[in-house]
Amino acid sequence: MNETYPVPDSLQQFFRAHPKAALAFSGGTDSAYLLWAAQKCGCDIKPFFIKTAFQPEFELYDAACLADLLDLPLTVIELDVLTDPVIASNPSDRCYYCKRYLFEQLKKRADRCGYGTILDGTNASDDVNDRPGMKALEELHIVSPLRLCGITKYQVREYSNEAGLFTAKKPSYACLATRIPAGHRITSSDLSKIEQSEQILHDMGFTDFRIRLFHGCARIQLPKSSFQKALDQREQILLALKSSFEGVFLDLESRKSE
Repeated sequence: MNETYPVPDSLQQFFRAHPKAALAFSGGTDSAYLLWAAQKCGCDIKPFFIKTAFQPEFELYDAACLADLLDLPLTVIELDVLTDPVIASNPSDRCYYCKRYLFEQLKKRADRCGYGTILDGTNASDDVNDRPGMKALEELHIVSPLRLCGITKYQVREYSNEAGLFTAKKPSYACLATRIPAGHRITSSDLSKIEQSEQILHDMGFTDFRIRLFHGCARIQLPKSSFQKALDQREQILLALKSSFEGVFLDLESRKSE
């Protein structure tokens, strides 16, 4: 990591005003940069990773790796979100109820540790009007320094690259629950099948893709540039996934990043 790379003035001012805070640390690009910047600015920052069935194992691995590189102890909070009947029923605004539940638990844990200010990695490019979960964060007074300072996703990646963070080019990753159609009950079995299948495709060299549940089948969404690769490896993909799903389909509409 580049320890001499400067933090933008706006973030320095933010952390001067907030010298002690807890961070909801997902292991993704945004919260990773925010963790690095907070430490660089001398903030007493405490990262928390909320582990649920909605997060794949690699996210926890990445979070633990970066926390270790920064010599910051990572606190992992394990929660069973599927015990909440509303979240498990998967309404169209599931993200609101999920965020509300997760951050309520995080606030309780952080408060016990003496951290009253809670941060998250929402950046200035995120459309807060199109995300039900943002309403929950606002209600719980969760602070988003990147958004407040006008720092976009592009800038986060640029700053992360200059800082030497391995998360700089990490693809955006939405939780596994987004792979299940709204109104279709979420089960740990479906989440596990999707996580394992996405790991298989990743190991085959595919990136920036999704596997979505569609009437018991796997609907694979790929960037247009990966279509030919998928057709060339059709037999391998079918062999790997068909035992977990009733069918395996390639969505011919190219995937748009989330």
